[in-house]
Amino acid sequence: MTQPNSGVTSQVVNAHACPVREVLDRVAGKWSVQILVAASRGPIRFTELERGIEGISRRMLTLTLRNLERDGLVTRTVYPTVPPRVEYELTPVALELHETLQRLTDWAGHHRHYIAQSRAVYDAEHQPELLDA
Repeated sequence: MTQPNSGVTSQVVNAHACPVREVLDRVAGKWSVQILVAASRGPIRFTELERGIEGISRRMLTLTLRNLERDGLVTRTVYPTVPPRVEYELTPVALELHETLQRLTDWAGHHRHYIAQSRAVYDAEHQPELLDA
């Protein structure tokens, strides 16, 4: 027997989820995670980030850093030298996020064999379907 509709519409759910989804999309993005990890050990320069994050373009690094700064996760400090020296550092909120990312990474490392084994079993059971797809 099904439960009666509780009056919760998809619009209500989406209205509450939208801000959370927006934040998760930003902080869980491929480049954001790598920047947060790279900057977790202290202030870091743009060129260090660029060299340390494989595959990121200068433009994508610039855009991602601006978005992280806008979100209050990264601070940008410009030193009055010639040429100007710019450093990026995680805010306390981003350091807290980094701890969460580290726990997620630890979980993934701990369970990677289980997941690989589960994938192999699934693939073996569904091989004809996978070949037809």
